[in-house]
Amino acid sequence: MTAQEVNRVTARIVTALSVLALVTVVIGYTQPRLPDEGTLAHIFQLTIVLLVPMILLFLGTADWKRPRQGARPLAIPAMALVLAFGALYYLEHYW
Repeated sequence: MTAQEVNRVTARIVTALSVLALVTVVIGYTQPRLPDEGTLAHIFQLTIVLLVPMILLFLGTADWKRPRQGARPLAIPAMALVLAFGALYYLEHYW
């Protein structure tokens, strides 16, 4: 597998994990408040932990001769993560 293929696969994994993190937070709005962390909280935490090595692998295999094209696949995951953490903050403090 070439570095470009690894980069493409990790970009898809990063996108999937970021969207999964956002979905778990959104589903949290439909659940009643629990006295302790539920399954969704653990899924969210696992997706964030798994994102770290995937992003590092993505950055390590990116073609830095063209940095704009190398960083473009991170736009959607970055938006999803900002929305997920913003929604999580609102859920924990105001909902």
